[in-house]
Amino acid sequence: MTRSGFVGLAGRPNVGKSTLANTIVGARVAIVSDRPQTTRRAIRGIATDPGGAWQIVLVDLPGVQRPRDGLTRRMQHTVEHELVGADAVLLVLDGSQGVGPGDRFIARLLEVQRDTPVVCAVNKCDRLGKPETAKALVEAEGLDVADEIFPLSAKRGTGIPALVGRLVELLPEGPLLYPPEERADAPRELRLAELIREQVLRRTRQEVPHSVEVLVTDVQRREDGLVDVRAEVWAETESQKRILVGGGGRMVRDVGAAARPELERELGAHVYLDLQVKVRPRWRRDEALLDRLGID
Repeated sequence: MTRSGFVGLAGRPNVGKSTLANTIVGARVAIVSDRPQTTRRAIRGIATDPGGAWQIVLVDLPGVQRPRDGLTRRMQHTVEHELVGADAVLLVLDGSQGVGPGDRFIARLLEVQRDTPVVCAVNKCDRLGKPETAKALVEAEGLDVADEIFPLSAKRGTGIPALVGRLVELLPEGPLLYPPEERADAPRELRLAELIREQVLRRTRQEVPHSVEVLVTDVQRREDGLVDVRAEVWAETESQKRILVGGGGRMVRDVGAAARPELERELGAHVYLDLQVKVRPRWRRDEALLDRLGID
């Protein structure tokens, strides 16, 4: 008997959904940072049992937040749409912060679709002692939305096997949805763009991370095996562009130097990376550009 299906990851920004998805899949399928809006699309990570008995397709969703523009409105729509189509929902809480208004909002959202089983993961328990962990679990239970609650640390991997075992039990019987060797279903150019954006997020503060998007415009493999990757880093204002370029071009060079090894791991080849920083005013409100970026 084979089980396979989709599990939607819901939670506030920065509770560790992407780290948890990467840990369960056993590969880097989603970028990670401490900035809100790190995840802007539904990222599907594929975890398959080595023996072929099950396959979990984890749908890493944007953090639930109040829509402020075309981008965040689409992100919120993505969350609601993917949760409706999921076979199960994994609600992720930050145990070190406790339950807040954002968690309660998501719980109310999940109450609407009571036919979908909900499991709760209280993440970051490695930062807590036993009394604090117990308190976090009680608060999670108070949301009254999850059938089971699992304390864990996505970063350290503790508590993951029990959670995975329960998720498998909730999946419907059926054949594998993807080839067993696949780990993600995002287009190659999007995966490369996200790896570059991750390095931008790690180096910028305030409004800049929210205002940046990366578009890979060309990927070409040379006869000698070197891969040329050309990408645009978008900012919304000239002042943001100056920050991204940096004095003497230092910032964009640092971003490129840090991103290049990640691209090489993804492509399995040496990479020449050409980064161009461009101003795209109000791109977060431009519906045509959002379509082009694949942010549905």
